[in-house]
Amino acid sequence: MKLFTRLAIMFLISTVLPLILLHLMMSGKIRYDTSMFLLVAAGFLLLSWVYSSILRPLDELRRATQKIKDGDLDFTLEAENVDEIGQLTQDFEEMRLRLKESQEEKLRSDRESKELISNIAHDLKTPLTAIQGYSEGILDGVASSPERMEKYIRTIYNKANDMARLIDELNFYSKIETNRIPYNFAKLCVREYFDDCAEEIGLDMEGKGITFSYQNGVDADITVIADPEQLRRVINNIVGNSVKYIDKKPGSISIRVSDVGDFIQCDIADNGRGVAKKDLTRIFERFYRTDASRNSSLGGSGIGLSIVKKIIEDHGGRIWASSEEGQGLTIHFQLRKYVEARTAE
Repeated sequence: MKLFTRLAIMFLISTVLPLILLHLMMSGKIRYDTSMFLLVAAGFLLLSWVYSSILRPLDELRRATQKIKDGDLDFTLEAENVDEIGQLTQDFEEMRLRLKESQEEKLRSDRESKELISNIAHDLKTPLTAIQGYSEGILDGVASSPERMEKYIRTIYNKANDMARLIDELNFYSKIETNRIPYNFAKLCVREYFDDCAEEIGLDMEGKGITFSYQNGVDADITVIADPEQLRRVINNIVGNSVKYIDKKPGSISIRVSDVGDFIQCDIADNGRGVAKKDLTRIFERFYRTDASRNSSLGGSGIGLSIVKKIIEDHGGRIWASSEEGQGLTIHFQLRKYVEARTAE
């Protein structure tokens, strides 16, 4: 019942009923005490109706407002009547739910940011300690021979590059958070682009003592529209993740590029520890670790694969993983081929 209708009924009862009772009493149809009893009973029922339909809902809204003011969002409001006050109560409840979701999202974001800072700080400390140690060795004259001096300087250089990579990852993460990734899309020849990436990765893996293999079965004229820098970031992040979790000697990483109809597909596989089936769908989540106690010692910001997923999806592609625990992990991603628009003859 609408609030206006309810108020109108209350007004009629409070004004018309006493007049009717007075008329009946004066005409001798009912006794005075009976008339007063009916009037008191009607007043009591009217007061109960006003309290249950108007005053109590408004009081609940007042108390709910006070709870929100005090920062308490763990309560529930239920509309008892289908009227304006009931609609107001329902709107208020929806507002509370949105505020709670926003609060939980902020807490989750703050927690993830703290974890990111902690991970980055931990990872920066490792190369920084090495740089300090080798620098002190040079200053103290420990690197007395040219060979040892070259080794120390090369180590310092490599560790400085590791620090630069971590800082770059942190900077890129901030761009993801604000949805400001600087994409520069271009038409790329799939064969040439992946050949260049494979050559660079092959040299890097050789220095790490990891076996590397590469296959590209895509025709030379196949192209995609992609950002070359961000696509290289995708490949490097996946390979870097594989290197981190390889637990066998010799370690091996393979890249295979193939033509799958309207898409080209890249499969990057390793012979590392692999991932349990229950964790496969979550490895692309930010900060997700399949085994926190084991992974904490391996370093990494915990956002590498989430960055990969974001970039591939922004390219209109898709990415997934397959694994056999203890045997290795394979990351697959697809990008749509570029097809020249045909002009009407």
